[in-house]
Amino acid sequence: MSKSTRSLIDEIDARPGVDNEETFKELWSILGELFEKIKGRFELSPDGSTADLQPYSAIDGSGAGGYLSTFAGPEIDWLVYSWVGNPKASFTNMHLTISLGPQIDAPNLGLAFGTTPDLFMYLDFVPRLDLPANPAYMDKYYDEANEQYLKWQENPEFVSFISRDLYMRATQTPTSLCISAPDNETNMEEVRSTAHKMVDQWLANVEKADRIPEDQWQAQQDRDEALRKEISDRDPMNEMVERMYGKELADRLTKALWGGDRELPYAKDFS
Repeated sequence: MSKSTRSLIDEIDARPGVDNEETFKELWSILGELFEKIKGRFELSPDGSTADLQPYSAIDGSGAGGYLSTFAGPEIDWLVYSWVGNPKASFTNMHLTISLGPQIDAPNLGLAFGTTPDLFMYLDFVPRLDLPANPAYMDKYYDEANEQYLKWQENPEFVSFISRDLYMRATQTPTSLCISAPDNETNMEEVRSTAHKMVDQWLANVEKADRIPEDQWQAQQDRDEALRKEISDRDPMNEMVERMYGKELADRLTKALWGGDRELPYAKDFS
């Protein structure tokens, strides 16, 4: 696998007019399949803070649009199911990101698809604690993910994407799948099958998770939320979103990703 340290914004600016509408539809369909799996396992309530963002659009008539929905429940502290961009002009970004409640120690889920304009995928199990200091936790939740990571490293079509942002790299585990690839049927099918496999594995992690003592719930919740906020605020692609929608809406979308305007209670307080 080759590597790229070129920013995604540079990639998009170099090829700004690529019509990726069919690719976007396929990726959004895959994300929908995965979301259905999640809804089949967890009790979820939609959060009213994003009800008017389903959908939204740019005010300049460029064709840029988006959809942002958020959920919470007794086991899910914050879930984002969203897309943003312009499918006919190179850039789209889709999210299915999940922070679990603080009652269990299973990793959270980070999943993003995109067109940049190449096919893009990021998938990681976001740890709830420090992996090197907790090797038993790492062995329990990341052995299978490591096998998938090594398999993807052997695929010559996949270019390993390395963020130029230090913090974004620091939040990724050694098993993070973060690639760009030529947009073709074979690579799309590999993205589909791997995403399903990894979400199934994440759901299995939830089932085998250990309980966290109740006196540690608040600290775990605070840590997860702080991490969500930093990742959302520091994402280099915020620049692209601000270009397309203006600062006011871009700031609101960023805040929604971490739950800054949430109306629902946190998972530990859900009833």
